Amino acid sequence: VQLQASGGGFVQPGGSLRISCVASGLTSNGGVGWFRQAPGKEREFVAATRMNGARTVYSDSVKGRFTLSRDNAKNTVHLQMNSLKPEDTGVYYCAARLTWHVAYYNPSNYIYWGQGTLVTVSS
Repeated sequence: VQLQASGGGFVQPGGSLRISCVASGLTSNGGVGWFRQAPGKEREFVAATRMNGARTVYSDSVKGRFTLSRDNAKNTVHLQMNSLKPEDTGVYYCAARLTWHVAYYNPSNYIYWGQGTLVTVSS
């Protein structure tokens, strides 16, 4: 499995961005998670989804603002981020595992990681 993240950038507070992750080699049994890491902070869970569509979960900090979607034909997961806040700034990483894990929020449970894409929210 190889992961390629893209779509980060600079946006003002209240704006929107969409980041994407192509998960080559991942089947519908797998799970994909998004994590972010701000400077000087630990990696934080953002959202995760089962590739078969059975479940999608969000952290409390992004619920209602971020939306995960899947394009299974392209093995791609998109994270639409709306109403962005300065505290959303960080490097966003997509991660994957071959099967869904109940502790989807723990980065230690993911085997495959993408290279990260930087999201900066600032006025």
